[in-house]
Parts: sequence; structure tokens; C-alpha cells
Amino acid sequence: MPPSSPQPDSPDRLVIATRQSALAMWQAEHVRDRLKELYPSCSVEILGMTTEGDRILDRPLADIGGKGLFVKELEVALLDGRAHLAVHSLKDVPMVLASEFALPVVMKREDPRDAFVSNRFASLDDMPKGARVGTASLRRASQIRHQYPKLSVLPLRGNVQTRLKRLDAGDFDAIILAAAGLKRLGLAQRIRSVVPVQASLPAAGQGALGIETLASRADVAQWLSPLADSRTTFEVLAERAVSRALGGNCRMPLAAYCETGPDGALQLRARVGSEDGSGMANVALAEGPADASTAERLGAQAARDLLAQGAGRWLGLS
Repeated sequence: MPPSSPQPDSPDRLVIATRQSALAMWQAEHVRDRLKELYPSCSVEILGMTTEGDRILDRPLADIGGKGLFVKELEVALLDGRAHLAVHSLKDVPMVLASEFALPVVMKREDPRDAFVSNRFASLDDMPKGARVGTASLRRASQIRHQYPKLSVLPLRGNVQTRLKRLDAGDFDAIILAAAGLKRLGLAQRIRSVVPVQASLPAAGQGALGIETLASRADVAQWLSPLADSRTTFEVLAERAVSRALGGNCRMPLAAYCETGPDGALQLRARVGSEDGSGMANVALAEGPADASTAERLGAQAARDLLAQGAGRWLGLS
């Protein structure tokens, strides 16, 4: 049966759509627990789903439709009434949503950096020539090839556990994963070192959770609003604005990371590189105060500056 329609003042039942990977389920359970704290009498249920992005593991995401494949089935559940909200890793959410959907809540960010995981080496700096590094991300691959041209960067798909198993089986000398995911899964001990942002700038939205709803459900958005974190929201707005202005997708080796400085200004860094790592464009901008309009303006300016440095040739735009 479709979810019931709760009263406007307080929900009596909420259904969360999520992927069924261990990390996605942790994220959904985290949101469920927060909602139960807010609304003790509300029944909060989780609808686990397997998406096309989870089923197709033998090809790079860029070749099969991009990270949007992780959200399509969840959006169908919103449309047909099986769920009220969907919880996503924000870096998996397309930069432009269909008009039926909204992203009313961005939660407080976990560590946004990349993590170096290896059974043999302490960091990328310690790896010898020809050592094998696994990653599914064009962004990571481009930056590592640029910073460490002696290393062999190879594709690696699958959930966190699958990637760790392949590392432990000896298929790779090291793998690069999001630090946030490992910490959320209780696997922080697998992190040998955190990759400095100078070497691997994070993806737009990395480490943050986004909650998607139907655009027509203002009541659901209102119930979820206490979960939002304004600082993270403005930071990722700037990051996603860079990607959106450049037509961001999985085929783009694009990184964007924003922090709020002690003076309250948004400090945005963005980077685009060639897939083989031979070229790289970098920008660093700051503007205050931290609000939505500043974030959007800063992201748009960063995109223009990257294009002025010739980044379009690596993005298929020139």
C-alpha cells in the first residue's frame, strides 16, 4: 500500500527509500534514528532497493549512464507513493533534478576527504613505480596520475566491502575510497592515511548526505527541515554550482571543495584535469557572507575561471 498522508503538523508515518548497500543502509538508518528522535510517535520505515548502478559492476559508471543510476529507482518509489523521502550520498545526486523532485535537506558533512587504504604502504608518497592503485572515480584517477605519474591507476567498481576484498586478494596495492564512508561503516581502522586535498581535491558534495522528496510535498520538506545543516548546505551549493555550470557528470574529472572560513566567507577550490593526468586547471576563490546567493555566484565564477584556463578541452566542451 502507498504511504498514508500524515497530518501537516506532525508525521505519523514516513518511508525512506534507499539503496541496499551497507553504506546506504547505514545512511538511511541514521536518518531514521534522527527522525524518531524528532517524532517519537511516528512510524519510520526503510524501503531497501537495488538500483541499476548496483547491478552493473563490469563497466565504468561513465559508460552506463553515470551516478544518476543510483537514484532513479528511488525516485520512482517517491513518484508512485511507496516512499516519502530518499537518502543519498550527495555526490551521487545529479546536479540538475527533474522538476518533480526537490533536495530540501543537506545534513552536516562527515570528513569530505579521500582515504588511502593499503595493506602494504602508508601513503601514496610511499608507493614505488608501477604500484597499482584502484579507484572508480575519474576525478581521483586524474589527480593521482597528475601528482604521481609513476603509479598505475586502475578501475575498481563495487561497494566498499567488494573493493576492500579485491585489495585484500592482492588485485591492488592500494585503493582510494571516501573517508566518510569508511568511518560511517566502522572501518576507520582500514584508513592508512587521509589523502591531502592538495593531492586529491574532493568531489562536489563528498561526505554529505542529501534527502530528496517530491517537490509537491512541502509538508515532508517541513518535517525534515530540522535535519538540515546550513553551513554544509551553503558549502555544497557552491561545489555543485561549479559542476552544474560545467555540465558535471561522471565523465568529468572535476573536483570542487568549499569550506567556511573563520571570517564567515565561503572558500571554494575547484580543479579539472585531463583523464591521463597530463594537464590540470585550478582555481581558488573566496567570498562572503555564506549564503545561497553567494554560493551560487562563487560556483559560477569558479567554472568560468576553469574554462578560461582551458579546462573545456578536458570536459568535451571545446
